[in-house]
Amino acid sequence: MASQSSKGSVHDFTVKDARGNEVDLGIYKGKVLLIVNVASQCGLTNSNYTELSKLYEKYKDQGFEILAFPCNQFGGQEPGNNEQILEFACTRFKAEYPIFDKVDVNGEKAAPIYKFLKSSKGGLFGDSIKWNFSKFLVDKDGHVVDRYAPTTSPLSIEKDIKKLLA
Repeated sequence: MASQSSKGSVHDFTVKDARGNEVDLGIYKGKVLLIVNVASQCGLTNSNYTELSKLYEKYKDQGFEILAFPCNQFGGQEPGNNEQILEFACTRFKAEYPIFDKVDVNGEKAAPIYKFLKSSKGGLFGDSIKWNFSKFLVDKDGHVVDRYAPTTSPLSIEKDIKKLLA
């Protein structure tokens, strides 16, 4: 826990992209971020990926980024390898936003970025991520502003994104 408390914002983390390259999240300073744990075989997949792409298309030129982290911890609904996940998201849903390495979001092996997100904004029933497509809205300074349930439509978050972009 000690190493985590030294991290003050999302920008302090380095993660791996879907091709295994290290990505310093500091490159997103000054951008509004929506961080989402994604899955390709979930009942929420079609609506979320479709709406995430719409949001990204509309706001990417205004300083908005979506960071997608595939996760197989909920019903085994993201069984593919990174290459298959990229193919699915980019071909079927025309996802142009970054898709990162598959991670755990809960438990001992949870990715440090997810430990930070959860400690910044606990959910209604504690800190655990409950299902695929949980969303964290992060301001330009890398601070978690809000957390949304898996069933929250990405388009319903648009007003909050616009406020942070203003």
